[in-house]
Amino acid sequence: MPREAPYLAVSDALRARIRAGEWEVGARLPSRLRLAEEYGVGRNVTQRAVERLISDGLLEGRAGSGTYVSVPPERLPVIRSRHREHLAGSPLPDPAEERGRATSWDAHSRVHVPATAAVAERLAISPGDPCVTTHYEFLADGRPVQLSRSWEPMAVTGGTPIVLPEAGPLAGRGVVHRMHSIGVLVHTVVERPRPAHATREQAHLLGISAGDLVLRIERTIYDTGGRPVETADIVVPDGRRQVVYEFGVDHPAPSDPAGRRTTTGGR
Repeated sequence: MPREAPYLAVSDALRARIRAGEWEVGARLPSRLRLAEEYGVGRNVTQRAVERLISDGLLEGRAGSGTYVSVPPERLPVIRSRHREHLAGSPLPDPAEERGRATSWDAHSRVHVPATAAVAERLAISPGDPCVTTHYEFLADGRPVQLSRSWEPMAVTGGTPIVLPEAGPLAGRGVVHRMHSIGVLVHTVVERPRPAHATREQAHLLGISAGDLVLRIERTIYDTGGRPVETADIVVPDGRRQVVYEFGVDHPAPSDPAGRRTTTGGR
């Protein structure tokens, strides 16, 4: 049988030592160079071994500081719900509703950004058409828990007071409320979740390792005429967050004794 890769043997040995309590939660591990000398392997071997344990959630790397035994992760739920997301108001619900929920966010917008071919297809516009793009970092207890990058066609919002989502009279009020103020009525939100691996930029912002699993949610918002008015890529770290979709149930209108639907309540 083929011999086990050296980095796997080193990661298994480190895992056993952590579980045996040699390093407690929050303790800093020896440098990777020192571990390489201890196990008689190259530094690249210990690098891969440590990265494996980071991806497993057993360790965490801190830029400029070292590698530490991580607190066992608790995957807190992120509720995706038409009832709780409050698109008509703030993009964040009451923080008391959900433990670990993002309570603040940083945002940066750019205008006249040419739409890429992929973004243009999602917004039903031509490649190169100008958009406003906004990058969000959502924070809980001061730590980033979710990223989002949105695009809005300037053909919809250009020249209006809401051209910048986080500036002007309706700053931070959400897509539905902002669009309604210029006569655009939002009707449908479509989300397409799919697993992905964190890019280096995403990993740096979220405090995880490049290549870690994330959930990427491709969201597009449509008006009553079926026109896309906003599209966004939402990134949630899989090891820390569990995305839960919640749907309300539309009950049928009451029927009379003969089984015919009444007109009370409308359609």
